[in-house]
Amino acid sequence: MTNRSTCHPTQRMTRRQALKSTACGFGYLAAASLATQQAQSVTNPLLPQPGRILPRAKRVIFLFMQGGPSHVDTFDYKPILEKYDGQMRPFDDARTLAKTRQIADQRIFKNLWSFKRYGQCGQYVSELFPHIARHVDDLCFLKGMHTEGVAHGPSTLFMHTGSINLVRPSIGSWVLYGLGSENQNLPGFVTLQPSMGNGGPRNYSNAFLPAAYQGTAVGRAGTSADQARIRNLQATSLHLPSQKAQFDLLRQVNMEQWQHSQQESELEAVINSYELAWNMQSHAPHIFDFRDEPQHIQSMYGIGEKGTDDFGKQCLMARRLAEAGVRYIQVNYGDNSNNPRWDQHSNLPEHALHAFNTDKPVAGLLQDLKQRGLLEDTLVWWGGEFGRTPYAEKKRIRTRSQFLWFHPVPRLGLG
Repeated sequence: MTNRSTCHPTQRMTRRQALKSTACGFGYLAAASLATQQAQSVTNPLLPQPGRILPRAKRVIFLFMQGGPSHVDTFDYKPILEKYDGQMRPFDDARTLAKTRQIADQRIFKNLWSFKRYGQCGQYVSELFPHIARHVDDLCFLKGMHTEGVAHGPSTLFMHTGSINLVRPSIGSWVLYGLGSENQNLPGFVTLQPSMGNGGPRNYSNAFLPAAYQGTAVGRAGTSADQARIRNLQATSLHLPSQKAQFDLLRQVNMEQWQHSQQESELEAVINSYELAWNMQSHAPHIFDFRDEPQHIQSMYGIGEKGTDDFGKQCLMARRLAEAGVRYIQVNYGDNSNNPRWDQHSNLPEHALHAFNTDKPVAGLLQDLKQRGLLEDTLVWWGGEFGRTPYAEKKRIRTRSQFLWFHPVPRLGLG
């Protein structure tokens, strides 16, 4: 005899019975999935990591203005400087003490450019940045920052790593370490056209973190953005099937060596880099190719225009990398000379040239991110290693009118 309550093989199973009888199966599947993810995170540390809190920002774009743009001539309006302009006053700041070892009198130096309020927040912005000024309601201005750095090299290194004496990971490496990468086909941390000076590779180094978290440099400062590519990305001498067979063999040999290695972290990073390089062959070339971008988008960044073309291409590249899942992107406006871009000293009026070159591209990036919904979870950081003192260097002032004699007003948009 058979139990009539038992389901017959041909009898249909209800939804309730199915869920009841397969509950353990679902539990097994969940456990297997978690175990797989855990195993993958061990073999590939770049995978996204589960967060302990729910962050609003998923990625960072750092627009590094190398050389120290003057805060009091850009976004930090100081009207009291106009009141005391030209007067000698004592200063005991870090720069004065470093040079003279004592408090010294310096000549107050006012803002060279006029300021005006913008947006609903009423933020003061210098006339140097008419395009960025239209986005002030989406920006947060930090005006309480200070530094004791008096030289570009140590200050740049300190800003990127938090130390000038110890070898420490860069902030991009920390972000990638904490969050992992959103795209396994591209590096999680990219720095566009970095300078070889003022900290150089240490500014995007992983230091004591696993080697997988080091930044990937694309191009270098002083060269055109058109040359900012990842070299030797594709092997044109072999067909794809041959490349795949060669890669599979290399991966097998590497895994055998890894199992017996005493330096697991370094070898694991090399293995992961090979995996990433293989995946990048079919994904990275598209990211750095702007031909599919509409003309009105390129114009938004100032691409094709004199002065703004180069940095505009970097900013557009940053948006494409962010859109592709790169976690931390640094865009560098600098060069490899001893006087990096914004480093004007007594020739402060030349700030107008660099402001013109970067204003429209930065505003274009903000607008493009916003219209694509990316600004909601992207932290865009604009800044340099320090600003300027409120007094004139060597007690001398080169006036704006002297500067305009060398640089025509229309081209710089000074009005």
